[in-house]
Amino acid sequence: MGITDRWKDYRPQKSVLAWTAVGASILTMVVGFTWGGWVTGGTARSMAEEAAQARHAELAATICVENFSSLSEARLEQQELVALSSYRQRQFVENAEWAMLPGGQKISRDAASLCAEQVAAIDPEELPAPITAETELNAIEPDSEIQ
Repeated sequence: MGITDRWKDYRPQKSVLAWTAVGASILTMVVGFTWGGWVTGGTARSMAEEAAQARHAELAATICVENFSSLSEARLEQQELVALSSYRQRQFVENAEWAMLPGGQKISRDAASLCAEQVAAIDPEELPAPITAETELNAIEPDSEIQ
């Protein structure tokens, strides 16, 4: 009697089938949660919240940098910011009026840190020149005459 004949004649008991199904289920879950990237609902929820907070901080930092870039005294503010330590830079941004979000909402700590990094990385030549008495006179009295 060969192995194929024995395989054909085998009639498993119900308990063996049940334990095989239980073992296969457990093995599937272990493999899925360990190597398959599966997560529980709570973990997925916390991951989604973290991602949302990170995206909110990025958006707020972008608004902060745009507000900063439109300042007439942006170069001077940047010089002050760069002279500070990273901890003080975050506080500087949090207290700055240009860091306020639309609706008067205060910027978060993560967004302030990100904004400070981005503002410090801006090339000063890309920022508007400080307004002085000379530049105001040039704006009022252009060099060419109107005919």
